[in-house]
Amino acid sequence: MIAELFAILFLLLCVYAAVRDIETLTISNGLNAIIAFLFVPAVIISAPGWDIVGAHLLAGVVAFVISVLLFTFGVFGGGDAKMIPGVMLWLGPEAAMPFVTAMAVIGGLLAATVIVARKLVPADAAPGFAHETMQQGAGVPYGVAIAGGAFYAIPQSPLLSLLGA
Repeated sequence: MIAELFAILFLLLCVYAAVRDIETLTISNGLNAIIAFLFVPAVIISAPGWDIVGAHLLAGVVAFVISVLLFTFGVFGGGDAKMIPGVMLWLGPEAAMPFVTAMAVIGGLLAATVIVARKLVPADAAPGFAHETMQQGAGVPYGVAIAGGAFYAIPQSPLLSLLGA
């Protein structure tokens, strides 16, 4: 029961990060830290074995290095670059390709939608929660794509499968 709560909490935090990113175009360091640090008690409770834990940690480290490089080149914002490794801790290497593929597809569709919406809807007419996103020249709330990719990749994650997600 408690293990399932950690999986649900992880998913809720991903959704919350996506919503906050739509509202403010930022994903806070605190939220990203919670996503990453909740991995520790989830692993302790589920006791998946050191092989799975090590693989998940390695996936998180590799994702961190790649995300920092992409942030350096301006591909991702800082919050996105920190959320991806936190999510990869939970997903592990088996879910890496489904996650990245879904994140890229969702991100591309999201970017196209935002570009079209900015041309069709004046920023002043946008609903309050999307006001920042609808500003010309603003970024795209990529936290939505990260969360979508996480949801898509859950079935391939050994840890989240153990947690009942």
